[in-house]
Amino acid sequence: MPGSVEAIHISAVESQLPHAVEAVEVSDDGVVGDRYSESRDLTLIEAEALEAFHSETGIELSAAESRRQVLTRGIRLNDLVGVRFRVGEVECVGQEWCEPCNHLQSVTREGVLRGMVHRAGLRADIVRRGRIAVGDEVSSPVDG
Repeated sequence: MPGSVEAIHISAVESQLPHAVEAVEVSDDGVVGDRYSESRDLTLIEAEALEAFHSETGIELSAAESRRQVLTRGIRLNDLVGVRFRVGEVECVGQEWCEPCNHLQSVTREGVLRGMVHRAGLRADIVRRGRIAVGDEVSSPVDG
């Protein structure tokens, strides 16, 4: 069953909190207008992971604070490592889990590093460019 894009956050400057946008264009080099636009990566995080983290720890971490570009709902991102999948018009291959780092904790709050292990999202390589918009489907697998 497919998931969906619940929100998209980008920032042109690394030190700036990403802001919500309704849609983004993804080129062969990455998300247009994002600070990592030349990394050829797309980063995603599950809304359910942020909600579970808050429920278990009492610590609220917003999608923007997670520093991931795409917030999803209804699909297990950890299962997409090594899998070709689609986000809106964009095709990707899941590369690795986006584990939390000391920098993420330093720009948010104590407890984020430990509490978000194995649920801080997915880093994916872009295979085919296109547009991603809030409400788009996130589906797997993609043939070919």
